[in-house]
Amino acid sequence: MIQHLAILGLGLIGGSFARALRASGAVGTITGFDTDPQQTTTALRLGVIDRAADSASAAVAEAQVVVIAVPVLHTADALRACRDALLPDVVVTDVGSTKGSVLADIRRDFGELPPWFVPGHPIAGTEKSGVANAVVDLFRNRRVILTPHAHQDPAACATVTALWRSVGARVVEMAAARHDAIFAATSHFPHLLAFAFVDMLARRDDADDVFPNAGGGFRDFTRIASSSPAMWHDIVRANAGPVRDLLAQQIEELQGLLALMDAGDWPALQVVFERARAARERHLSQIE
Repeated sequence: MIQHLAILGLGLIGGSFARALRASGAVGTITGFDTDPQQTTTALRLGVIDRAADSASAAVAEAQVVVIAVPVLHTADALRACRDALLPDVVVTDVGSTKGSVLADIRRDFGELPPWFVPGHPIAGTEKSGVANAVVDLFRNRRVILTPHAHQDPAACATVTALWRSVGARVVEMAAARHDAIFAATSHFPHLLAFAFVDMLARRDDADDVFPNAGGGFRDFTRIASSSPAMWHDIVRANAGPVRDLLAQQIEELQGLLALMDAGDWPALQVVFERARAARERHLSQIE
């Protein structure tokens, strides 16, 4: 059991992890800090945390484990803000959706990656944000990706693995670069598409007629465009290379579809649809 755990960043993920850890009995005291005082106040009022700190340093002062649950471009900033207050045998992990950028930022600040820092990414979430939307079972039966680095302390990695397993998650490991390439394709780029598509429709002269007549397919396709713009701006910026490559490839694919339609080659268009449907059905059982 971890006697004292600190969470820096009390949003959906940080709050849900706190709720889940409390329910599992894996931790004792949970101290939280968020740069938005309202999130900290709400977390304390809802019982998500036991103590509210007024700074990152104060939050981690007694913590055996520190979870950094802030936007990816600010992970290194959060670690820098509390580094002088960390206990000698601390374990620190994060929940960011990109890993290469986080490791590069921390390496820049520390000279080399600290053995006690374990990069992590839970594959879970909703389009909602804020600690008020935290749920206790968000991570149950979900994957958590850890991307250990060359200086990794195996004991620190084992501690983080045990915490995630205690809340029902399935932990897997992979290289940071592989992680970023995969999630550019399965998460970061789809969010970019959803935001761009909704923005395009919203700028039409007939937008007031388009949206009221949208059906379930529109809601399914655009649900993630209700996600936090600030968070997804940071994610796309942090993983810009792989996302840009996918965007360029998708533009070529769309131009190909446009050419088929201009040529009236409807059988070829149906082949694309059938190929996509077959691929989704074939892999559906693996989609979480």
